[in-house]
Amino acid sequence: MGRVSGGRVSGRSCIVTGAAQGIGRAIGEALLDEGADVCFADINGDKVAAVAAANADRAAAQGVGLTHAQVDVTKRHEVRAMIDHAVDMFGKLDVKFNNAGVNRPMNFLDVTEENWRFIMDVNGLGCLIGMQEAAQQFIRQGTPGKIVNTASIASRQGFDNVAPYCASKWGVVSLTQSGARDLARHDITVTGFAPGVVATEMWEQVDQDLMKIGAAERPGQAMEEFSATILKGRVARPEDITGTTTFLASKDSDYMTGQIVMIDGGMTLV
Repeated sequence: MGRVSGGRVSGRSCIVTGAAQGIGRAIGEALLDEGADVCFADINGDKVAAVAAANADRAAAQGVGLTHAQVDVTKRHEVRAMIDHAVDMFGKLDVKFNNAGVNRPMNFLDVTEENWRFIMDVNGLGCLIGMQEAAQQFIRQGTPGKIVNTASIASRQGFDNVAPYCASKWGVVSLTQSGARDLARHDITVTGFAPGVVATEMWEQVDQDLMKIGAAERPGQAMEEFSATILKGRVARPEDITGTTTFLASKDSDYMTGQIVMIDGGMTLV
């Protein structure tokens, strides 16, 4: 079956990190639905392989390419190998989503060096390496490219029990702006998006962690309190995010760079 035409990203080759679950998986699936070849990548090799297998019929129906890769985004050689694999499979790279991220809540006065380094390495350094290696691939190809980074509402304000996470996501915003300034001369755009409270496996783990450190007393309390000010009146689902992420991967956003799009249901107005 040939590739289905007419999708916003038809013919584009994309990599999505952190794609074994949650927002990353949803991003990849939405890209497949609109005609892109997609490499789902994650540090959990078995889980991301299962996600790719679960999407085999979806890819076949669209006539698009599908593959997966295990990657630790803090290891440059693994990021390079992931990109090489996607290029070997699809012939090129057009869009790189730096979506992999971690959080490990700790009350502000309890934050340790280990906690700081773990979060900053994945969310900050991992984003930088992903941007650099994707840009180098675009430059080698001599083609335009798009880099899309995952920020957060935590990139707009600090929260007391996730300080390193907030700092790392402020870092993602800075990297997006810095990369946009430097890479424009290569016809590479760098954008990002900032989700609010999203019902994913990551949030479920954060909810448990907040109870462990005494920041919440019962399951679901943290999500209720965080989402109380959402103007849309509910938390987001991953599919609430993907309309924007597919737009950022498409030609429709070609004149956009250095910007972060808030997708939080009106939780943070800045």
